[in-house]
Amino acid sequence: MGISWLDHVNIRTANLAAMSRFYADILGMPSGPRPNFRFGGAWHYCGDRAAVHLVEVPKAPAGDELRLEHFAFRSFGFAPFLDRLRKASVSYDIAVVPGLNIRQVNIYDPDGNHIEVQFGPDEQADMAAFEGRAA
Repeated sequence: MGISWLDHVNIRTANLAAMSRFYADILGMPSGPRPNFRFGGAWHYCGDRAAVHLVEVPKAPAGDELRLEHFAFRSFGFAPFLDRLRKASVSYDIAVVPGLNIRQVNIYDPDGNHIEVQFGPDEQADMAAFEGRAA
């Protein structure tokens, strides 16, 4: 498994329109294509990469703040990475991006920071073998 690049930052916001305008108008990051998630949001691009993912929330959840929700690395070696997590007893969950078939492995570091490690649609792993490990 190897980390290839920092893929994106994910920011929760209760003010999607203003945040989207800020990233587009102030930072010059145009909004662009985004998968058909079940929640609102916008993706803003640096060149051909969606570098800022805005996620719409109705308001800050009780006891929580609107903030950077996670950062994501694009990686390779899906099966070896899952094996590494299992051997280290690190809890994780896996999601698949609708329409893109990118696998997202979500983990937390010792301080509780959410880290997403993405693997391309060509990466294969026996996810059934890891049933019960997903957080």
